[in-house]
Amino acid sequence: MLNITDIRIRLIDKEDSKLKAVASMTIENCFVVHDIKVIEGNNGFFVPMPSRKTPDGLYKDIAHPIDTETRNAISEKILEAYNKALSEAE
Repeated sequence: MLNITDIRIRLIDKEDSKLKAVASMTIENCFVVHDIKVIEGNNGFFVPMPSRKTPDGLYKDIAHPIDTETRNAISEKILEAYNKALSEAE
């Protein structure tokens, strides 16, 4: 299983913005992934992977998990860190 050793959250405080935070995740104390977003959608919060816009207007992930289990584990840990950062900010 993926060993996430650190998650850093930068809260975004913009009124009427669906973007709530940007995270950096460190894996095994040796690899970091930046620009993981926390978005508030119609069905709750979700965590899309870092992406870039292609010339045809589509967004493609730059880095992403291969399987659903790992994606869910990453999302869960990022949302836990987000909720902790929110409670500390209050």
